[in-house]
Formats: sequence, structure tokens, C-alpha cells
Amino acid sequence: MKAILLAGGQGTRLRPLTLNTPKPVVPIFDRPFLTYQIDLVKQVPEIDEVVLSLNYQPEAIEAVFGDGSALGTRLRYVVEPEPLGTAGGIKFASRGLDGPIVVFNGDVLTSIDLGAVIRLHRERQARATIVLTPVENPSAFGLVETDGRQNIKRFLEKPKREEITTNRINAGIYVLESDTFDRIPDGVPWSIERKYFPSLIERGETFLAFDYQGYWIDIGTPQKYLQVHHDILTGRFPAAPFREQPAPRACVSPRARIDAGATVESPCFIDDDVVVEAGARIAPLSVVGRGARIEAGAVVDGSIIWPDCVVGPGATVSGSIVGRHCRLGAHTVVEGGAVLGDRTSLTDFTRV
Repeated sequence: MKAILLAGGQGTRLRPLTLNTPKPVVPIFDRPFLTYQIDLVKQVPEIDEVVLSLNYQPEAIEAVFGDGSALGTRLRYVVEPEPLGTAGGIKFASRGLDGPIVVFNGDVLTSIDLGAVIRLHRERQARATIVLTPVENPSAFGLVETDGRQNIKRFLEKPKREEITTNRINAGIYVLESDTFDRIPDGVPWSIERKYFPSLIERGETFLAFDYQGYWIDIGTPQKYLQVHHDILTGRFPAAPFREQPAPRACVSPRARIDAGATVESPCFIDDDVVVEAGARIAPLSVVGRGARIEAGAVVDGSIIWPDCVVGPGATVSGSIVGRHCRLGAHTVVEGGAVLGDRTSLTDFTRV
């Protein structure tokens, strides 16, 4: 059995972070994001190959993951010649494959029991099975209606309040029979949500929903990217590097230098070769990447600092994200969900 991870998007909602770093390798703590999806797929022993469907900066992604041996799996790369949409990308990546295929959208983080989804698909001899997850504000999403036997009836695209009949949305995780891909034209952008899925309903094919109530998040915006770090730090989502660690969680590399007089508060993450100078403070829910330097009197509070940054003396970073190789001058203030791209340089006393 094979799995396809749709990782070809340009990560536009995460810009400027993704201008130099493709979304699949955006770090979650010290691990590329896609590593978490691969870990999930590996829980199903019969999946013997993961196909990465790429389009944006594919060489950068392959340079990180290689052939997958370091992750304990086999990876194969398929690069779309041009963006083909969700269904078009699946068909392009599935060439030469047969039988059921597991498909993941490339920006989903979840703890779902993938084996249970596959079992439901097989027990009901479905042509397609998709995972649904509930949301608090149904009017902001496309919704999926089902009957009492988990059969999908219809899709509602961002309905008006009076039209809402369910709070469940497509979670971006599918089991699809490869012989249904003949309805997807070759080399043409094609939507799985608007064209492929409706074709299953129109033909009366067995099209199932797997209801999932557990942790699920789309990391595709800076707010959600911050949130997933906070969720792992607080234990809401058990994942590396905190899976086995009881609260309050703090992961401070033995290769980091924490000077006397510096303050480090849990939960937090401090990577290799970080320097936290005397008088600096790492407040809760903060992540400091490899090789960063937090200088005297600086404060990092509920923020993510990517590798090789310098936060100058007396500077404050609060509730924000700072890309690689940034230089924040003395007494700068970065707050309120600000996002700084790689190599940003702020002069002393700047406010962002």
C-alpha cells in the first residue's frame, strides 16, 4: 500500500516564512513539519512507500529528506510540471500505483488512527473514504453532510447560517481507490473537492466519512503555526520532542549556554548552540532555534525564533515569529503576531 503526501503548495499563507523555506520543511521545534505526517503514516506497517507530490522548491525538500532511510521509510518524489490542483496532483503522483491509496493534504497535523480509517474503507468496500472533523464556526468552511450510515450525501461550500446542518469539514485525509482516477483528466488542473468528490455522489458509489473528534490543525497560517507549538508545549497534542515528558514541559539542549542570571520558564524549547545571556528571559510558550543568541535583558515571550537569529539587548519579542538569520537591534519591540522573514534587520529601538 502507498501513501501520497500533497506537498506542492507555495505556502502563500505562511509568507514571508516560506519564501526561502518550503512549507513541508518549515520547522516544528527542530523537526521539518512533514516529519510528523511521515511518523503517522509509519504507524500502518503495510504502507511501504510514501510519495511526495511536489511543485514548489522540490530540490530543497529532497535535500532534507533524502530517500527516507533516516526516517525509517521509503520516499519517492514526483514533481508536477505545473500546478495541477488537488485531484490532478493525486492522479499525477499515482501513476503506476494500484489498489487503495492513502492521501494527506500537506498542511495537516493530527493524531488520527490511520489504520482505523483504512479498516472502515475496506469493511464497507468503499470507493473513497474521507476523514471529517468538527469545527466551532461552521459558516467559515465548506461542510460535509452524511446520513446515518456514514455515507456522504453532499458538500456545502461556506453556507449561510440558516443553511448549516452540520459542523463537520473535510480534514484533508483520504483513502481512495486508484481505479477511480480515470475520471480525472490528464495534465489539467482538477479539484478533488469540487469535481472528483461530487462525481462519486453522482454515480452512487460508496463514499464514506470517518468521523474524527481528536486533535487536528491546519498549520498553513502564522497564527496556526504558533498555535501548534503551544499545543505541543502544553500537552494538548502529544508529539516529539515532548511526547513522554510530563508538564511543565521544558526541552533545553545540553549544548545550549544559559548564563547565570538568565531566566528560563516552562514550557519552552531551546535548541543546540543557543546562547541566553545574563538578564535575558525566555518566557513560557517560547521556542528558540539552533544557534540563536538572546542578549542581555532581552525577552522572548510566547514566540518562535528560528535558527541563527540575534535578539539584541533589551529587545522584546512577544507572540510573534522571527525567521532565520534575523538581527533585532537593542530595545526593539516585535509583538502582536508579527512575522519577520529571513534576514530581517531591525535597527535599535524599532517597534513592529
